[in-house]
Amino acid sequence: MTTTEGKKAGWYPYNLDHHAQALVIKHRDENDVLNESHKMRMAVAYGLERFWGEHLRFEREKKKDKCKYWKDVWQILGKILDESDITLPDADTTVKFDDTTKIEETSSAIWKMSAETPDDYRIALTVLTQLCDSLVWWTQRYKKKDKKGKGEED
Repeated sequence: MTTTEGKKAGWYPYNLDHHAQALVIKHRDENDVLNESHKMRMAVAYGLERFWGEHLRFEREKKKDKCKYWKDVWQILGKILDESDITLPDADTTVKFDDTTKIEETSSAIWKMSAETPDDYRIALTVLTQLCDSLVWWTQRYKKKDKKGKGEED
């Protein structure tokens, strides 16, 4: 989105719900993945650093679908924030579990963000919170039932 001068006009909150719905639909056929939406919402309380690191844990545990879901949420967050000229470290989630140097660099960049640009950090955390709230809402609507009529089990 741009203004007449070609500069970015800002961020539209209406797209959060759309992004969340698309993410839930994309991942709804994967086994035991959508319950991660609730865990994501809880993880927000611990900050961007811990939220970002969850995809690495799932990579280590060889839980490919859960890893991808967390990465996709981080990537969407990065795109949303980019529209407001806020740069999210590792927005493309290229850091791998075995690359200790890159993990250290990225986590340091996230910590530095909270110290050097606290407003950007707070905005990022607020947007992530709202995105996760939308993920939970769409998960509750689209989560498939198991054969016994219950939702996914984690």
